[in-house]
Amino acid sequence: MPEGLILIIMFVVGIAALVKASDVFTEAAEQLGLALGFPPFIIGVTIISIGTSLPELISSLFALSENVSEVVIGNVVGSNIANIFLVVGTAAIVSKKGIDITYDLVTVDLPLFVGSAFLLTLEVWDGDFTTGEALLLVLAYGMYLLYIANNSQEDGEETRNDDETTEAAEDTHGKGFLFKQLALIALSAAFIYFGANFTIDAVIGLSKLFKVGEEIIAVSAIALGTSLPELIVTLNAARKGKAELAVGNVLGSNIFNTFMVMGVPGLVGHLDIPRTIVTESVPTMIAGTILLFFVAQDKKLTIWEGWLFYIMYIWFIGETFNFL
Repeated sequence: MPEGLILIIMFVVGIAALVKASDVFTEAAEQLGLALGFPPFIIGVTIISIGTSLPELISSLFALSENVSEVVIGNVVGSNIANIFLVVGTAAIVSKKGIDITYDLVTVDLPLFVGSAFLLTLEVWDGDFTTGEALLLVLAYGMYLLYIANNSQEDGEETRNDDETTEAAEDTHGKGFLFKQLALIALSAAFIYFGANFTIDAVIGLSKLFKVGEEIIAVSAIALGTSLPELIVTLNAARKGKAELAVGNVLGSNIFNTFMVMGVPGLVGHLDIPRTIVTESVPTMIAGTILLFFVAQDKKLTIWEGWLFYIMYIWFIGETFNFL
């Protein structure tokens, strides 16, 4: 079997393991949290919001351990771009009538979404990302969590509807249930570990085989693969007539990517910042961030705006690989 095909299979298997294992991990951790009596809003703020971004975080940490730290910035920027153009675009198109956003994004979420993108840009623009800058990102995410927690205490039950919470609570009795959730967490964590390992090894091999930088594969293939949880959540929400959840999911995921997927590896070790990512991909992320900010101002996303997002993502991939 050709080496390239083996590496591609490794990459696909690694991404699939990451995505599926992260989904199982998140669900088991959520059920365990309910069983132990944690408030639903705390579970929503921490486990659910962070769980969908586990693939980005774990693969970035593995990239750091394998001395290909340039993958981290490519993963973050590429995932943010995919979330904006591909996930939001899909939500607008699948919903057919567009998306009506009924909850308030303007007060904190949208400004922080834009601010996090600009802060990251300012930190990496000089090609150097310091430990102090990484710490600043982690602290910013801590402040964001505190805001959400304080804001959610009065209406925390909205994080999950009453029927789901009641049903979960009824199922969380007995040691057998707790043991099952712990076993699922341990098993999925192992698959996340091996999935991340497979993915990064495949990226290193493919970059050498096709003579492209690891950051190019990260900003495209890894970013697309690790954005699958957000895309799946979007499709499921759209089928249930709740496509607006995709917008909130993208905002939360991008904020987490910027603050934590960059911040945590930056605290662990030194991150290389490739100039190509700074000059080509980061401006695209900023453009997408500003575009989504203005599009969401009237609390409605039309199907035509969804197609515009799709076209911009196709352009970004074409430019990344010099197809256009």
